[in-house]
Amino acid sequence: MKILYAIQGTGNGHVSRARDIVPLLQQKSDLDILISGVQADVSLPYPVTYQMRGMSFIFGKSGGVDLLETYKRTNTRQLWKDIQQFPVEKYDLIINDFEPISAWAAHLKKKLCISLSHQSAILAPQSPQPKKSDAFGKMVLRRYAPTAMRYGFHFAAFDENIFTPVIRKEIRNTDVKQKNHYTVYLPAFDDEKLIKRLKKVEDVKWHVFSKHTRHKYKDKNVRIKPIENESFIKSFASCEGILCGAGFETPAEALYLNKKLMVIPMKNQFEQQCNAAALDILGIPVLKNFKKKQIPKIKDWVQNGKSLEISYPDITEEIIDMVLAKHLHLKPHTNAL
Repeated sequence: MKILYAIQGTGNGHVSRARDIVPLLQQKSDLDILISGVQADVSLPYPVTYQMRGMSFIFGKSGGVDLLETYKRTNTRQLWKDIQQFPVEKYDLIINDFEPISAWAAHLKKKLCISLSHQSAILAPQSPQPKKSDAFGKMVLRRYAPTAMRYGFHFAAFDENIFTPVIRKEIRNTDVKQKNHYTVYLPAFDDEKLIKRLKKVEDVKWHVFSKHTRHKYKDKNVRIKPIENESFIKSFASCEGILCGAGFETPAEALYLNKKLMVIPMKNQFEQQCNAAALDILGIPVLKNFKKKQIPKIKDWVQNGKSLEISYPDITEEIIDMVLAKHLHLKPHTNAL
């Protein structure tokens, strides 16, 4: 049987999750891989059959998605051409992690495409939602990569087809320590703002992993480092706590490692607002922004914050087996919008 696994290349979470899912699919099928998007800092150590530009949400430097830059960098003519020409008919099954080209190609050609993604969990009726509704954000999630069936990953199993996170083996097998530094991953803020705020939280060593630099440097108690997988995991596994965006993979890995966690959801990003709502239910402190008035809250978290005891068992192969058994015998299906 021939399977296409299509992965969103914006951010690092999708590719990080794929590192564990790909070898399982390779064992069970003739697998091709598609990645579309240009914002990931983590590479996939497996042959990629299709590498496409797709449509990436571009991170800004002030805490949110840069919508103008996202529009400017999207070649809509090429995107539509890729959708029309993509050979979905070659595959018995398309498994989609929020990837638009294969999803829309399958939708137009009435090929079976199912989602296995965090975004699918967010769209489930039982998943936590932010207090402030966002009809446009929800519409984008629904239409960005339409699929016939949805299976999702979330911080907890909020509904029937929602599973606990895929924790990559690099994290499961890492040597966890407790040193006196804090790891920071806030790619939507520029280095200048991060340094300005974090320097005011004194007597703390901050390890900041930045999308905006290629060189290491230090400003008082703040170390800035380019994003690199091995050095990030080393800092992450030995930190006392992590301050990060309200994405999915990094907070999930922090919970798995029993690290103190504080999140700042990105502006103009409905997914992160939903994640923040879910983390708030679990008792994780959420900052609305990174303004000066938030510094006392960060100081209090450093001094008094606690980690949570959460178990995320390794059930990835069970999920893959369930999905394959359930869908490989089905006929072509129109993907939902």
